[in-house]
Amino acid sequence: MKRLDAANDNDAGKQIARTRQIWQPRTGRDLTDEDARQIMHNVTGFFGVLAEWSRAERLAAANDAAAPAKPNDGEVRHDR
Repeated sequence: MKRLDAANDNDAGKQIARTRQIWQPRTGRDLTDEDARQIMHNVTGFFGVLAEWSRAERLAAANDAAAPAKPNDGEVRHDR
């Protein structure tokens, strides 16, 4: 088990180093390991939300396709 933990720690260390390498020039300051961890967490959460929205849109589109078509009474609908 220690070997697996060491491999995970090594991967996490590489991810933190890579995150610092990418984001440090953009922030204009030195980033700590904790800063890098927080950035990784925020970016992961952001893309998680996008994926959740995408799944919800696909589900809504599938449900709309299964619903019977409503007659158009001449009204124009503008979705935003």
